[in-house]
Amino acid sequence: MITLNINGLSVSVEKGTTLLEVSRFYGFPIPTLCHMEGLSPYGACRLCVVEIGEGPRAKLVTSCTYPAEEGLKVRTSSARVVRARKVILELLLASCPQSKVIQDLASAHNIRRQRFRQEHEDCIMCGLCVRMCEEQMMAKAIGFRGRGETRTIGTPFDIRSEVCRLCGGCIYVCPACQLRCTYTDPDKAICGGCANLSPPCLEKEPFEDMMCYMEPCVACEITAASKKPETGREKEGKGAGDAIEDIL
Repeated sequence: MITLNINGLSVSVEKGTTLLEVSRFYGFPIPTLCHMEGLSPYGACRLCVVEIGEGPRAKLVTSCTYPAEEGLKVRTSSARVVRARKVILELLLASCPQSKVIQDLASAHNIRRQRFRQEHEDCIMCGLCVRMCEEQMMAKAIGFRGRGETRTIGTPFDIRSEVCRLCGGCIYVCPACQLRCTYTDPDKAICGGCANLSPPCLEKEPFEDMMCYMEPCVACEITAASKKPETGREKEGKGAGDAIEDIL
């Protein structure tokens, strides 16, 4: 056991525990985006930053990857920490404003607008899908490719992976995919799951033989509705709007 100081409280924890685990165990909330229980820490989003040390030697570190140390002084919500988190959230909003997860985090931090150029990226490189596929599904069907600005996530050579089991785990954990349908643009790799899948609802009967444990996406529901037998009142050439009406 080691002893450290967190927000003025002296605590004892087991050696090897991360600062994020310590903070949450003692009731100090820290926001995270790329962290998930059961997956290895990655430290990509930087939302979980905390301030350690004192005076001019104080610095910001990612709490999900930084281990607790004897005598360490930690501040989880200092002015410097809050300012850094807000800037990070503004950047995330500029990159991926359609994400419900990012919207909720920004709202919780009282962010009403962002100051950066607006983009609509399909991926924020949090690595959740890659770690889920490798560590939980034991498939390694997707991974990182390239470096720097050209870095992307998908299958090798952008071809369908033979080891993917269509479990949907990558889409389930993706914070960028949770608000919008991931099958609306089958020719573009939105995330690891979409890079590996041609929309299954377009290849075979909707949901047939699917191992996915998620709710069907909007595109699947529309496709299923459009394949229903036509009745006397229905006409040929039914559009997506009519299909949505049938669903509702």
